[in-house]
Amino acid sequence: MLGTLGQVFVYNKTKETFLAFRVNVADSILGRLIGLLGRRSLKPDSGVWIVPANAIHTIGMMFSFDVVMIDKNFKVVSVKELVRPFRVVMPKLRAESVIELPAHTIFRSRTEIGDQLVIERYEASNVPKPDGNGRGNQVAESSVEHKSLC
Repeated sequence: MLGTLGQVFVYNKTKETFLAFRVNVADSILGRLIGLLGRRSLKPDSGVWIVPANAIHTIGMMFSFDVVMIDKNFKVVSVKELVRPFRVVMPKLRAESVIELPAHTIFRSRTEIGDQLVIERYEASNVPKPDGNGRGNQVAESSVEHKSLC
């Protein structure tokens, strides 16, 4: 885990599309320093949310990825598609944090400057239980708690 919040999902409320379901939160000094370093790629529907941050570099990275910069209210202030290795994304004064996502996420989700994002942590409150018929993948009385980070 990169930070204290674990994983979150990122939803574009304006476009009604998900950007990612498993985004690691990098909110510690070490987590922000490491970010995506050492990884060979990002899995689909994953990413890293760097908090706080208003700029990034890709020195030492081995793959291209998309970058979404957001303000304190989770409004998109900058998008950069297919940021290549060994580049610097200059600071955006209004940005409070940066989300690094798999390549083509911005295109697929139609995310653009001005869009409102929802970033929330989710936790399953019940674990799947066997249903007695030998099928262990049924979920009994399952619910999902959404905890807002706003």
